[in-house]
Amino acid sequence: MSDYNPHAPLNLEDRRRRLVFRSWHRGIKELDLIFGNFVEANVATFSDEDCAWFERLFEEQDHEILAWVTGGAPEPDEFKGEMMDRLKKLDFMTLKAR
Repeated sequence: MSDYNPHAPLNLEDRRRRLVFRSWHRGIKELDLIFGNFVEANVATFSDEDCAWFERLFEEQDHEILAWVTGGAPEPDEFKGEMMDRLKKLDFMTLKAR
């Protein structure tokens, strides 16, 4: 019998790995590029709180997230702050696509 529990909380490193995967596998290619590049460049420094912020953000609709990040619509209060400000700069972007 295995001790595997699919509902057990993930440790920080596993959460970071999951964020990298999810950041490159959104529903819109533009978000793949934005999130994939941003998360890969910064994930090593993400705290539990940073991971939780992205996990909540990734539950939102892709078209809404794209509008928030590109300035097409204001982001909800729960996503305002340093992380959203860093995303909106888009200064981490490369033209690398997967």
